Amino acid sequence: TVGSTYAIPVPGLTNVASVAAGAGFSLAAKTDGALWAWGFNDDGQLGDGTNVPRMTPVPVQGLSEGVGAIRAGEFHTCAIMLSDGSVKCWGFNNHGQLGDGTALSRATPVDVAGLTGIAVLSTGRFHTCAATDLGAATCWGHNEFGQLGDGTMIDRNVPTPVSGLNGAEIALSAPEHHNC
Repeated sequence: TVGSTYAIPVPGLTNVASVAAGAGFSLAAKTDGALWAWGFNDDGQLGDGTNVPRMTPVPVQGLSEGVGAIRAGEFHTCAIMLSDGSVKCWGFNNHGQLGDGTALSRATPVDVAGLTGIAVLSTGRFHTCAATDLGAATCWGHNEFGQLGDGTMIDRNVPTPVSGLNGAEIALSAPEHHNC
């Protein structure tokens, strides 16, 4: 019927703790900390080491346990690691949104430069932001509209501190071209 909503089970996924979705791809973190992905994969955003689209979930390489929060940008993905609050990202990286010091897309997770103790993570279209539980915020990636909050409009391929915050933020939201 018109206006009805139907839940469709994803084959092979049980014990899901959280989900995230980008442009044509999805991810599920399981209760055991493993991360699975499926869908569009032209830029390696599924993290399985390929650029092959997947109709059913595949494990993200190197993230078989210990994944906390997951966030998906348009064509990139990031996850907080429970062991130390570090962040790993993968997928499209044209503006440095993976935070590994390059603008090279990655089909497997890479470490974001210099981050530990991260409690909050948010992804925009082509940028990413993170904050510690003490409120120190940092962003990286596309900055054409000043969305990184560093007082410039220069893209950053490594985390850059957000200016003017006094350690009070407890949440981040990074939609397409801005942050709150």
